[in-house]
Amino acid sequence: MGVNGGVSFWWSRLGLPDARPALPGDREVDVCVVGGGYNGLWTAYYLKKADPGLRIAVLEQRFCGYGASGRNGGWLYNGFAGRGAFARRYGPERAAAMQRVMDAAVGEVADTLDAEGIDADLVRGGVLEVARTPAQLARLRAFAEAERTYGADRVQDLDAGETADRLHVAGALGGVWSPHGARVQPAKLAAGLADAVERLGVELYEGTPVTAIRGGRKPRAVTPHGTVTARYVLRATEGFTPGLAGERRTWLPMNSAMIATEPLPASFWAETGWEGREVLGDFAHAYMYAQRTADDRIALGGRGVPYRFGSRTDTDGATQPATVRQLREILHDFFPAARTARIEHAWAGVLGVPRDWCATVDLDRRTGLGWAGGYVGSGVTTTNLAGRTLRDLVLGRDTELTRLPWVGHRVRPWEPEPLRWLGVHALYAAYHLADRREATTRRPTTSPLARLADTVAGR
Repeated sequence: MGVNGGVSFWWSRLGLPDARPALPGDREVDVCVVGGGYNGLWTAYYLKKADPGLRIAVLEQRFCGYGASGRNGGWLYNGFAGRGAFARRYGPERAAAMQRVMDAAVGEVADTLDAEGIDADLVRGGVLEVARTPAQLARLRAFAEAERTYGADRVQDLDAGETADRLHVAGALGGVWSPHGARVQPAKLAAGLADAVERLGVELYEGTPVTAIRGGRKPRAVTPHGTVTARYVLRATEGFTPGLAGERRTWLPMNSAMIATEPLPASFWAETGWEGREVLGDFAHAYMYAQRTADDRIALGGRGVPYRFGSRTDTDGATQPATVRQLREILHDFFPAARTARIEHAWAGVLGVPRDWCATVDLDRRTGLGWAGGYVGSGVTTTNLAGRTLRDLVLGRDTELTRLPWVGHRVRPWEPEPLRWLGVHALYAAYHLADRREATTRRPTTSPLARLADTVAGR
């Protein structure tokens, strides 16, 4: 295998950016955004576009796009964490309203990239998800039926032959395709967005870790280089949130890992297809996700080792050899013709998981503190919606976005250690075992182990 870590394959192709200056000392601004990933950058972008006079500072501990924004699978799609839970708690109409704006958000991102001249290798090929066991096929059909309740033309059911015509995945029994998705190169998106935000006049401070966020009469973000005081301080730290004082149990930093092959020859693509460049997923419990890159590689990811004790994060994307082996096995299982392909890069990152697996956004005017996150791996598009929603909340607008069900949604904290570590590892052990049993028995029903795990997880 080639490189393990180095932040990500995406950054290796682009080259790590030159560091922007760190915070030079105490500053006072109108809005301070903590976190220089998609979440923080979109928030700063839309605020500055709406009110160019706002003084906005973004504080980033390493460089913009260092975290999940520069390491993800490049799925710009309309899924979001918590739709079913929002429908149960707030009613199907409010969940449908959020789904509509998420559908539109895919186009919003694409249009903004065009307007700002950001080349992120975007291809609007949609989302293809496949089933490779009878139980997965049953879940796929149920998913397609649920999708149609949000609009008759949202998805296309595909049988085995139709799935193979789009993309030949070994053993695929069927698939479902949605037009609401696109492939992107994550680091190019992050770097381009950071440049666009900077051109608007937003202050970007890198190499500036925030150790605490405090609300009250003078909301502020505390760093080793100084304190930034603002009318509003907005937390956009996703999987790195537990590193802030008082936030260790707010969101769990779930690990996800990826591998990228060497460029694959024309003979492979002639056999496999993938001409539409759809992003690819499946209906396993420990699911995979993949894309065909702009330079004809397969980049494929999955959970691997799901969680590090004490909410620790990785070191510059390094992942465990066992995880690399597991992802290689998935690659070979899906695409036997890729067995001889060299794995050129492996990396990992963390995503934010709330206790009820529902993303949230809010602003507390009393304390001056706001936040957005908990995307559970669906943040490439959802961060754009969060940025526009935080814009409206900060500016005091009553809009369709501020009335969505995730605004102000509250969730209890995660359990303390060692219960957190034991629980997460037990859950994913159950999911992996459920996948193996479904593949072995070929029964058309979901494994009871997975149903139990979902219940315990709070999904």
